[in-house]
Amino acid sequence: MLTRSARDDASASRVRDADRNAAARPASGRGEATEPVVSDETIARLFESWEPLSGVLLAVSGGPDSIAMMLLAARWARGRAGAPRLSVATVDHGLRPDSAQEAAAVAAWAKALGLDHATLAWQGPKPRARIQELARATRYDLLVAHAHRIGAEAIATAHHADDQAETILFRLLRGSGLAGLAGMAATSERGGCLISRPLLVCSKDILVAACEAAAHPYFSDSSNADPAFARTRIRDLLARLEPEGLNRRILLELGRRAARAEAALAEQARRTCAALEADRTAGRFVARVGVLATEPHEIALRVLANEIKKINDGREIRLDRLERLGARFCAALRSGARLSASLGGAVLELDPDGTLTLRREAPRRRGAHVRSTLPEAGG
Repeated sequence: MLTRSARDDASASRVRDADRNAAARPASGRGEATEPVVSDETIARLFESWEPLSGVLLAVSGGPDSIAMMLLAARWARGRAGAPRLSVATVDHGLRPDSAQEAAAVAAWAKALGLDHATLAWQGPKPRARIQELARATRYDLLVAHAHRIGAEAIATAHHADDQAETILFRLLRGSGLAGLAGMAATSERGGCLISRPLLVCSKDILVAACEAAAHPYFSDSSNADPAFARTRIRDLLARLEPEGLNRRILLELGRRAARAEAALAEQARRTCAALEADRTAGRFVARVGVLATEPHEIALRVLANEIKKINDGREIRLDRLERLGARFCAALRSGARLSASLGGAVLELDPDGTLTLRREAPRRRGAHVRSTLPEAGG
């Protein structure tokens, strides 16, 4: 079974040349191109991971990226024996006056392709702060709920190579770890549903060209040029950094290398966890972990994080908080000191003999407060 890094590397290498060649082929703009902007062979590679599925829900906003995904996916499924049933959903956030009209247009375009469509509305009052972040979370919640209703196993989003480069730059600026620098995965999971990003190896130019070659209309979102939003500022920054050599290609290479390193470290941490003679019950972990004192610090950190996530139902842990606790944990383990702490919904107790106990923290006490017999770093 391929790891995420191996899958993404293989997919990228297969599609990259086709993507470059497609960019050099002119389209008439009226759907009269002598050959498709994206070849049938490339399309087969883009969507090959869908072949075992019975249903895929396409998240289509009406912009060129998601319209191109809908056109290419419909072309892929047409006449393919055993292809999954494709459905379309548009999330209407109600944040722009034309959003309902745009959703209705996408419904008509989906129907013309023979695809079922649903408009998913964000009901209730809208927040004034963190609007993009909350809109994104709501969008996924609505899509996952609808996918479960219609029996779709996967939700497809139209994130592309330009989005990936911007994501990696954004995370680099914020000091992300390897997992963050790897960018978006081609597949992930949310709410018991597979999230598929089949276009991560395609440039935005190719997706726009695919729409234009099919003479298919699409909408442009004016918020994409609004400097109030972080992604717009990141896009502008990337344009300014290109003359210095930091371009999309370099960022995508960084992402692939980070993903490869992340996969290797994650596998080593998994093996170390599996080797521990631990008592794992619901909401509790007990084991002698003295062996971690001789492991690289990064592996000890990951083992700690892995076991905490099993207790807190997979809730993410802030890396800076994990690192602070991890430094104290490793120091206590080496010196035989006692440590009591809490992090990410779990309470940690390390005894001088190297016995680690983790248990689920009461909800009202959740946080990252750390108590230790060891002094603060530099104290």
